[in-house]
Parts: sequence; structure tokens; C-alpha cells
Amino acid sequence: MQLLSGDARRAVFAPLDDGALRSEAVVRRVGSAIGLGLLGDGEQLPTEAHLATMLNVSTVTLREALAELRKLGLVETRRGRGGGSFVRSRDDVLAELADARLEELGTADLRELGDVHGAVAAAAARLAASRASRTEIARLRDIVDRLASAETVTGQRRTDGRYYIELAACAQSVRLTMQEMDLHLELSQLPWPPAHAPGLLDVIVAGHRAVVDAIEDRDAARARTLAESHVETRTLWAIELRLQRLEAATASGGEQRAVS
Repeated sequence: MQLLSGDARRAVFAPLDDGALRSEAVVRRVGSAIGLGLLGDGEQLPTEAHLATMLNVSTVTLREALAELRKLGLVETRRGRGGGSFVRSRDDVLAELADARLEELGTADLRELGDVHGAVAAAAARLAASRASRTEIARLRDIVDRLASAETVTGQRRTDGRYYIELAACAQSVRLTMQEMDLHLELSQLPWPPAHAPGLLDVIVAGHRAVVDAIEDRDAARARTLAESHVETRTLWAIELRLQRLEAATASGGEQRAVS
């Protein structure tokens, strides 16, 4: 796992694409990295000038983003010797960011994100079945065991992200691994399904175990099919949650109009 951390951190600080609302994009990028555990609690961020260069944003934009992160409680800035901006991990704030991101995305966006993730995870599982060593498979199984026993939402989300990144690493493909990291910087911005329905954690764990079993059996076709099917199921959960939120907001708006 440690061998992956360098590549994962490069993905966190990779330049942002051009577009509007860049300070919000910085907030989202840093928030998702904290959610995934790529930026640890108490960790010091690079200097403002360095971080602005890394993310390809102006220092003004970066300061706006840091101000918002401080307001959210995800970053603390200390003055004087040894000062700088430090990460603060807060489950409640990360959950609020995830809910806000879900509201921004349409069902077509969620479907497209799920399609890409399904394609990457399926390819990784297929290749892992023929390329992964026994040690790598054992490590993958250990991650699934840790997911099953994780007690916090943040711990579950982080372990689930590590599972997919490790699965891509088992395919022994640097490009697939980098693609999986990029995807999880987006996926970690969305609500974690078991946070809203705790029973879904067992479904997720069972899905991952089935993929690992197929990889260990060297059954590439089964591993690919199981991985793709599992991601599709999770995509449908996200879409269903989005529609439920939309219906609730519509009903609430109707009630308010009736009262007024």
C-alpha cells in the first residue's frame, strides 16, 4: 500500500482543468483527498505559492479555497515559526460536502461516472486474475477483511477506495492504477452508501470477496463480470439516492408554496 501513496498524492495535487468555480474545485479536490485518507489529519499542506503552482490556480483563487476550507473546519492555518496550513479531518463536514456534490450531479453524470468506473474495475479484475501474485491476492483479501471490520464511515470509505486502487495494482498496470486513483478522487466526493443504509456494507464486502475469490481461482471472465456488476449496482444506489433527494426537495417546495 505504501508504494501507491506517492502516485496517489501526485493525483491529489495534479493541475486542475480550466473552468469556472476553480476555488470550489480546489475545495472539492482537497476535501475528497481528506476523505480518502490521502491527506492525513494534522498533515501540513505545501506553501500557498507551491500549492497554487501545483494545482495551476492563482494565489488569489487558492487563498479563497483555503478560506473556505478553514470555514468548513477541514484546514487550520497557524502563523509564525512552524506555521502553515494543516489538514483537519471532520466526518460531519465531509458528509455535507458529499451531499452537496450529489445535488450538483444529474443522473446522467452519475451513470457516466459509474460506466467509466465499471470499465476500469472490470479490466483490472480481469488482468489481476492472470497477473496477481499470491502475496498481492492475500493483501487484497486483507483489505476486504479490514473493510468488513471498519467501524467508522470514514474508515469504511477509505478502505473501500484502497481496495479498488490495490485491485488495479494487482493488474500490474500503472495506467489503470492512476485511472483508479483519479476516479476515486471523484467518487469520494459522493455519499458513502452504507452511511445511509448500514446493511449495504455487507453487500459491498460480499461483492469484493467474490471478485477476490475469482482472481484467486484464476477465472478472468468471472472476475471481470463480478467487478462490473458490483460497480453497476453501486451506481444504481447513487442514482436512486439522487432521485429520492430530488423528490424530497420537490415535495418540500410544494408544501412551502401551500403554506405561503
